[in-house]
Order: sequence, then C-alpha cells, then structure tokens
Amino acid sequence: MKMGLVRATLIVLCSYAVGTMPALGFAGYVVPARFELKATPGQVSRQVLTIGNDAAAGDEFSIKTAEWQLSQTGAVAFSTETPGEGSCRHWVQIERHTVKLAARGSRRYRFEVHVPSDAKPQECRFAILIERAQDVLPTVIAGNIQLPLSGRIGVIVYVAIGDVAPKLTVDAIRMGRVNGVLTPVVDVHNTGMAHGRFEGVLEGTDATGKKFEFTVSNLPILAGEKRTILITPHDSADGKRPDWKPPLTLRGDLEWTGGKWPVNVVLSAL
Repeated sequence: MKMGLVRATLIVLCSYAVGTMPALGFAGYVVPARFELKATPGQVSRQVLTIGNDAAAGDEFSIKTAEWQLSQTGAVAFSTETPGEGSCRHWVQIERHTVKLAARGSRRYRFEVHVPSDAKPQECRFAILIERAQDVLPTVIAGNIQLPLSGRIGVIVYVAIGDVAPKLTVDAIRMGRVNGVLTPVVDVHNTGMAHGRFEGVLEGTDATGKKFEFTVSNLPILAGEKRTILITPHDSADGKRPDWKPPLTLRGDLEWTGGKWPVNVVLSAL
C-alpha cells in the first residue's frame, strides 16, 4: 500500500474571482493520494485513509466510489455509473457516505475490498471520491446568478490479485511537440497484467555539447494499454526551461517495478 505522506490532488475546483473566495474555497485533503494493494481470492483487504479539513470553519463531505479513466494527456475522468471492465468497485464497502469535520480537523476513514473466492489473476481498480456535501455547498454571486462552489478529490486504488505484473515494451523514443514545444517522448505498450510506471533520470547532451537531465513522467500505463510518456528536462538554475539544440543524445535507463529498458538514442528535430 502506498502510504507516502502526500496529499491527494484536487481534481476539480469550480471557482470565481470574488473577494470572499479564500474563506469559501474547498479545503479538504486526503492522505494517501493512492493505494496499490495486493490481495488473494477470498481475502478481505481492510484499508484506512485520512480525511482532513484545512478550513477555518467546520465542513461536511460526501464519500462514494467511482470508476476512473486516464486520458492520453493525463486528465482523470470519474464516473459513478455501473462498474465497467477492469473495475472492482462492486467488491468495495465504505465506512459511511458522509463525514463531518471540525475546523482544522481530520479523521481516519475505513474501506474494505472483498475479493471473491473465484477471482482470477488480474489487476482491478476504482476510486474513492471525497466532495463537499451537496446540502452544505456555499454559493458565490456573479451578477444576479448564484453559483455553487464545489470541489472533488479522487483517491485512486489499484488491487492486484494473484501474481500479476506489468510488462512494458518501448515501441519508440522520439521527438514530439507538446504545447508547441519540441519534447522527447516514449511510446510504450504494456502487455502485462498490472499497471506500470517509469522511474529514473536520463542524461542528455545537445548539439553544442551542453548537458541536461531529463525526468520521465510517472503516469501509469495500464494493463493492455499503449501510451505516450513525456521526457521532461529539469529546469535551469533560474527556474526557466532549458534551451537545448537538436540533435539530442539521451542515455540512461527507463526503470519500472520488475523491469528496465536501457536508453542510448540520438533524437533529431522533427
């Protein structure tokens, strides 16, 4: 289980520029941001997360499970409709559907994953959504219209059942354009039965001999998925994106749990 002390990302925040916004803003947080669980058929996996309220006033939050999908750009979309393929949401039991928290307060929140005894080896997934309860949504006024101010946090949960693992194959390392900027990318295919994500730093040398360091995005590559992953240069000492001249030579290793792919390529401009 990933229990790093990092708060879950705020997925959606609808806001308007009004003077009282700091007092009304969504101030919920969740620790951890992600669970990566292992289970066996017939097992009940019991887990705990922490829900907190950083606001100066008490608040009430609603909790429910959901499906999630990740776009090629890394955007997360949630759905509370019927569980789809690859979901284990129908195995999940949550402690309660609403939680009240005092100002600057927090509480532990439990959920369970009941894996059927006949479950086959697989990795399934779901999300736990934490939102401000609908009946306590504050409003902001824009002209004569009252608009609800709402927020949502999505905690991503993976459940690996049996001996499953990612198997990542690099199809190509090439130059692409991201928001109009020339950027190295990796085309990768996961033929394994669990998600994987790259780790590591690559060393780069441009046409002038100048050296750079690049970080590979750790976006998940789901089982059976093809995805393009960004290789991003570290900012320079002044905080600006470095200006490198192609061709660019990249060296190092793309690593993931259970595997490694050596990199030694020369990338020309498009």
